Amino acid sequence: MRLLFLGVRGSTPAPGAEFVHYGGHTSCVAVAHDDADAPTIVLDAGTGIRMLSDRLPSRDFTGAILITHMHWDHVQGLPFFAKGDQPTSDVDLFLPAQDGLGGRDLLARFLSPPGFPILPEGLQGQWRFRATGAGAVPVDGFEVSAFDVEHKGGRTFGYRITDDSGSIAYVPDHAAVSRPASLAALLRDVDLLIHDSQFFRGEREVAARFGHATVSDSIELGVEVGARHVVLFHHAPTRTDSQMRTMERGVRGPMKVTVAREGMTLSVGTRG
Repeated sequence: MRLLFLGVRGSTPAPGAEFVHYGGHTSCVAVAHDDADAPTIVLDAGTGIRMLSDRLPSRDFTGAILITHMHWDHVQGLPFFAKGDQPTSDVDLFLPAQDGLGGRDLLARFLSPPGFPILPEGLQGQWRFRATGAGAVPVDGFEVSAFDVEHKGGRTFGYRITDDSGSIAYVPDHAAVSRPASLAALLRDVDLLIHDSQFFRGEREVAARFGHATVSDSIELGVEVGARHVVLFHHAPTRTDSQMRTMERGVRGPMKVTVAREGMTLSVGTRG
């Protein structure tokens, strides 16, 4: 499995000279098989999804977009994904079922006038908007499971993705102080855990108020579930490159720990 990190920030994009090294786009990670020319799974559609078009060899996109939750920083790039908005594109978009609404109507809460000039059906190509519950998600070529995690303001999923080479778990927004045994079981022995690390240990009170995790939470959860590699993700939009470098120098864990950076690629499995 090959991962491309296209957006690693949380809450809002962070443009400017102080945010160049780690990047300022919001959450988006593309997933491909090792032997594939292009990714076929996209995790979240923050502003980072705009960058995916330049990485695709074809003129369109065929695959699945898995949305963890409907907060702006995870969906606001969707209508600006140029190669997804093509007459020949073929896209399954999955989002957490809630409020008794179908996928199209959930998406239209954000993608509609007066907040935006088009409705979901205004996207070109074949789009299927699927509201789904926890459990298996039908994505060709990968085994994908959605699971509920604690976060503030709407139903939130994490995703575990497995193929013949290994497994990843993507949990970008998570009030990790609440960790039921069922969650640990879902994440058990994952090869790569991408986890919410928006706040530092001394910001615990703020993290709890907004339903997020700290860097320490991510590493502790990685230890608890036996993750082989933890990626710190969803960085605060106010965290400058200088502050991020200081944090990175101080990070320690019994497993490999990586600080997510825009444009970074990782491989999972025997060739990783």
